[in-house]
Amino acid sequence: MQIIIYSTPSCPYCHLAKKFLEEEGFKYIEYNVADDEEKREEMFKKSKQMGVPVIDINGEIVIGFDKPRLMELLKIKQ
Repeated sequence: MQIIIYSTPSCPYCHLAKKFLEEEGFKYIEYNVADDEEKREEMFKKSKQMGVPVIDINGEIVIGFDKPRLMELLKIKQ
């Protein structure tokens, strides 16, 4: 499973999303779109959004820290 999170250092929802993934035992690739213009453009192409976090789980895009959607895609039981 490949998880990519596009984030910025000052985004509280990005921190929550990363903490959630870590607590559930998932590894992810993180791109800081505040500093990386190429990854910012990649994020926009995938999501049509400039807000963060944008989380790509095997090609499925989650915008924001949508915990129920993340749990569904990651097959985490309540």
